Amino acid sequence: MGIEWSFWQVVLLWVGRTALLAFVAAVLGWLGLNALDVLTPRIHERQRIGEDPIAIGLFVGGFMIMIGLVVHGVVTGPVLVGTGLIASIFDPIRLSLIAISFVVSLLIGAALLHIVDRVTPDIPFREMDRSPVAVGLYVFGYLIFFGLILNAALKVPL
Repeated sequence: MGIEWSFWQVVLLWVGRTALLAFVAAVLGWLGLNALDVLTPRIHERQRIGEDPIAIGLFVGGFMIMIGLVVHGVVTGPVLVGTGLIASIFDPIRLSLIAISFVVSLLIGAALLHIVDRVTPDIPFREMDRSPVAVGLYVFGYLIFFGLILNAALKVPL
């Protein structure tokens, strides 16, 4: 039937996977913010958010929701029990799926932002950069969007 795991080995598996993937998500979130600076050059996310405590709070709140969605995806996603502790924690296929989801979601998000900006000329997206709170709310939404994408990638049965 397979290798039997003790309770503590299973706990170690879940803690290890959760910590690793939360760290990966945090790094991807940081990379995503840098990529947003490149993909949306009219909006200076990192600079503008730091100018207002409300914008900072929105950023931190969005980041925490993103990490919560990642932890939810890790805990509820499929696990290869019986393949060994390291193989269960570090699954190259799952990590590749997360990386691909990151790139695709970032490109889709940026493309849709540009499309919506073009088809709604009465809503001046360029004006968002004038308010740190508006930029903070924009990044808050991006982080939740990205967290949902990562959550889905973590739950896909392979």
